[in-house]
Amino acid sequence: MSDSDDEYIAHASDHDLDEILEDDDDVDDDIDSGPAASSASGPRRRRAAAGSSAAATAAAQSSRDAKKKKKGRGGAEWEVSRTWESLVESADGTISATVEGLLEAGKRKRLLRDTTPLQRGIIRHLILVLDLSSAMAEKDLRPTRYLLTLRYAQEFVLEFFEQNPISQLGVLGMRDGLAVRISDMSGNPTDHILAIQSLRPKDPKGMPSLQNTLEMARGALFRTPTHGTREVFIIFGALLSSDPGDIHKTINTLVADKIRVSIIGLAAQVAICRDICARTNNGDDSGYGVALNEQHFRELFMNVTTPPATTVAPTPTTTKEETKTSQTTTSSLLMMGFPSRTLSPTTTPTLCACHSKPSRTGYLCSRCGAKVCTLPTSCPCCGLTLILSTHLARSYHHLFPLMNWVEVSWRRAARKRSASCFACAVGFPRVPKQFSGGEQEGAGEEQGEGEGETVKGPSGISVSGRYECPVCECHFCIDCDVFAHEVVHNCPGCQSGVVQQLQQQQQQLNGNGNENGVADEMDTG
Repeated sequence: MSDSDDEYIAHASDHDLDEILEDDDDVDDDIDSGPAASSASGPRRRRAAAGSSAAATAAAQSSRDAKKKKKGRGGAEWEVSRTWESLVESADGTISATVEGLLEAGKRKRLLRDTTPLQRGIIRHLILVLDLSSAMAEKDLRPTRYLLTLRYAQEFVLEFFEQNPISQLGVLGMRDGLAVRISDMSGNPTDHILAIQSLRPKDPKGMPSLQNTLEMARGALFRTPTHGTREVFIIFGALLSSDPGDIHKTINTLVADKIRVSIIGLAAQVAICRDICARTNNGDDSGYGVALNEQHFRELFMNVTTPPATTVAPTPTTTKEETKTSQTTTSSLLMMGFPSRTLSPTTTPTLCACHSKPSRTGYLCSRCGAKVCTLPTSCPCCGLTLILSTHLARSYHHLFPLMNWVEVSWRRAARKRSASCFACAVGFPRVPKQFSGGEQEGAGEEQGEGEGETVKGPSGISVSGRYECPVCECHFCIDCDVFAHEVVHNCPGCQSGVVQQLQQQQQQLNGNGNENGVADEMDTG
């Protein structure tokens, strides 16, 4: 009589065989660790145990060989990466240096971006759509998708108006197959944050509807001025959409109205979401992303704070000259008002034109004299855009972003003799002795070309802990690098006049290393 188990294993695949043998190996380990009374059985059982142990040994060997082959051909992204094996202990027996290196690498990865100056729409009209359906009750993102989305949404509102102070924002929700209005289009972040906080006691329920939400967002953006961008940003946690009609007709209307759509998925990729992002962004589907974890979700969330680049949809009959002409003709001047804050000369408060609330302070429109509470806003009477000069200056860095700082090698650090950060004066690591003579020795041994002082472009973390501005050549630490690129958007060295001082020193030299007016020594013999 044949053994059915043997017949099944013989016809199984190699992958299934490895799993079965691994399970047998675990079972044999449990048998070997059992009580000694099991060894008192008859010789037949002992022979069976010996045979099974031999089979387990062979199975373990084959499993190890299979894992080596799998490792050799390269694993998939979802496989275990065994990051704990990459940790290296320092001289004092701790892993703090490795952890600091990983944190620094994460900061640099976030900073390294394309700094090419592009035409961007700095006056934005954005509709934020939150998924309030039952799919947001999942706990794969802690504490839940719903609560984490509400928290990140509040942070997004603050960061959005910090990076885009002259823009407008509105918030919608998807629940029970309907689109609900959470807050109207406004430039006041406090109104949106309070509206989002009011959703916290409620529970997510029902199904989402992309079509109803896109139609409501299109209606909210329909009367926005043409000089600003029209965008819809959706947080989508479900895998389906309960739509009353053909959503492709809605997509066609979005394309006709020049409304861009960006989507962040919390579950998996959905074909209709990718189609929406691609068709509303001239074929570019980079606006659709799926969050892997909490940190990645926040990165995708905050990436939307950067204004999108202005693009022109190409047509089959359009030439390069016509495209260039269309880009130049679409740009036009925009009239804005810069009112000053005023205080009522009397103790009697007056009503504002935007909310009809009594107040003594406010801003008077520079065209019609109407009083508004806060800036930036549009005048309710004449429609003039009212902002402050600081708002326009804060939006300017999107058009001309700060250049990425490059890593500094030990030889470059020895030549520049930088001992501390130019901005915060924090001490740098000391230059090793083998690099201390960088001025006299040939510097072709370091990475890069030429004198090997700096690498050509930013690629990662710096071995010397220094980062150099390509313009002023000042050295900074990683924290100042992050602060300058994410908050200030200006280089402290360039703003301090170091470049002008170097240029003046070069102008005072006569080309021979001497100052102007000082004659060179001549050998008269």
